[in-house]
Amino acid sequence: MLQAESYMRAALNEATRDENEVPVGAVVVHEGKIIARAHNERREDAPFAHAEMLAMERAAKALGRRRLRGCTLYVTLEPCPMCAGGLIMAEMDGCVFGAADEKQGCCGSVYALPEDPAFFHRVPCAGGVLEEECAALLRSFFQNKRAR
Repeated sequence: MLQAESYMRAALNEATRDENEVPVGAVVVHEGKIIARAHNERREDAPFAHAEMLAMERAAKALGRRRLRGCTLYVTLEPCPMCAGGLIMAEMDGCVFGAADEKQGCCGSVYALPEDPAFFHRVPCAGGVLEEECAALLRSFFQNKRAR
């Protein structure tokens, strides 16, 4: 569990890199090392630039392959449907998230897309690592945004 917390802290650090962006951070771990990091970079011209998608794309480049077997994604917020689909398509070994997303989470909260037997590859997902810290970061961001 301590190793998972260490990786989640790295993801939390990524989440705080852009104060104007929803604070979600992700890291991809391969053979015990972080090989890719990302935070949300969504703009008008980049609607799909979620932290998870960017981290998986960077991991694929780092490894020189599209299949990310042997890799685990650590992300501060439960992946949405798009990112959960990305986990499947990249053939990740696992996904660990911090805060659950009761409205759009597709790794167990609303739906468990990566573990659906309809798909060729299944990705085990687990949540709750540093959950309160991850959730507090998001709450604070949205409270500040509403106050402005």
